[in-house]
Amino acid sequence: MQTHFTPAQLADPDIATANTILRKCVHCGFCTATCPTYVTLGDERDSPRGRIYIIKQMLEQGRKATAQDARHIDRCLSCLACMTTCPSGVNYMHLVDHARAHIEATYRRPWGDRLLRRMLGVLMPNPRLFRWALVLGRLTKPLAPLLPDVSRDAGGATFWRRLRAMLDAVPASLPPPSAVDRPQAFAAAGARQKRVALMNGCGQQVLAPDVNEATVRLLTRHGIEVVIAPGAGCCGSSVLHVGEREAARDLARANIAAWIDALDGPLDAVVANASGCGTTLKDYGHLLAEDPQWQAAASRVAALAKDVSEVLAPAELRPVGRPVRADGSPVVVAYHAACSMQHGQKLSEPPKALLRAAGFVVKDVPEGHLCCGWAGTYQILQPGLSRTLRDRKVANIDRVAPDLIASGNFGCIGQIGSGTAIPLAHTVALLDWASGGPLPAALEGRGFSLAATVAA
Repeated sequence: MQTHFTPAQLADPDIATANTILRKCVHCGFCTATCPTYVTLGDERDSPRGRIYIIKQMLEQGRKATAQDARHIDRCLSCLACMTTCPSGVNYMHLVDHARAHIEATYRRPWGDRLLRRMLGVLMPNPRLFRWALVLGRLTKPLAPLLPDVSRDAGGATFWRRLRAMLDAVPASLPPPSAVDRPQAFAAAGARQKRVALMNGCGQQVLAPDVNEATVRLLTRHGIEVVIAPGAGCCGSSVLHVGEREAARDLARANIAAWIDALDGPLDAVVANASGCGTTLKDYGHLLAEDPQWQAAASRVAALAKDVSEVLAPAELRPVGRPVRADGSPVVVAYHAACSMQHGQKLSEPPKALLRAAGFVVKDVPEGHLCCGWAGTYQILQPGLSRTLRDRKVANIDRVAPDLIASGNFGCIGQIGSGTAIPLAHTVALLDWASGGPLPAALEGRGFSLAATVAA
């Protein structure tokens, strides 16, 4: 793609980076075939190629973002399927994050939009506030049916429709806070093979604390010491994806300080068990590239960042039994590859290999490259599109006819679970169960058990 930035514009490091990305795009359109919003809406402006043109115009002309610019950029899920498909290596992730920051800096959104985004930006990174907000949300949840379930906007991006989505997303009950999420160290069972810091996240602490509990059990059982560092928290993705880039950088700095400065002794990895967090951690070097004080440490953390499926090899897994159904047949798992896992981190095989090593029969989901519609705050900010994508994902899972569904992202589990009766569990919870941990709560009372011996 030909660009026409002035030398003065290119003196800005962000513009220089955007220019490099833009010039790699050859307009081939391969990205349109794998973009969930283009596949759903059929509007070129809601494709990666169309958004790239919008971003180019905004930045090259140095103009303020318009309502139309914001509408089409907002509809992007940041699923990054386009980056998997692109033959030219266009780093769309960095480009769209820059565009979002530009929109937030130059466009004044309607009051309702500003209110909801600000609320999400404050609540999502803070587990305590988020928990209290959900408790209060349960009091107002009965009012949800009084609000519209559709809107004139194709994505559902109107104030009252978004408010309905927010109330619909409030769970009927909340698990209590887990003691695992307090700063501490968990010793490895037997001889220590590795020492890792676990990113225990923000929303996951509140909605699915059992994932961190299962992760600690799984890793320590296999000779890995796990540290929960004081001062570590949200990875920053929840605010980065609504354009609050400086807030994301502040969260990144806090994490880096916790893992690099506050811990006594070296780390073999910084482990994420929510794939969206892992994608952001692995990009810390770029996020803080222009900060001379933090850039080196950010790059170090990015190099240490690993998904939990990268820390434990299939050959190292020690299952204590073979997962079976009530009739003794193998348990068939439909593996939902979260976008941040398969497109963001380029991890497709490791989670499935671990599940197979644990004795599960693993099946891929048709159209597995398409997002389920979770995408962090997307289910609130674009509820119409989010539901459409969820229903498409559930229909594809039904074609596999699995006994259960596994994923490496708690948000995807909640999103898909809202549209199907098939039980869902985090990959880590299934591996923990197969190697001696408790049966995941979602599988209780459904006839699953471990056979006494592992098949040869």
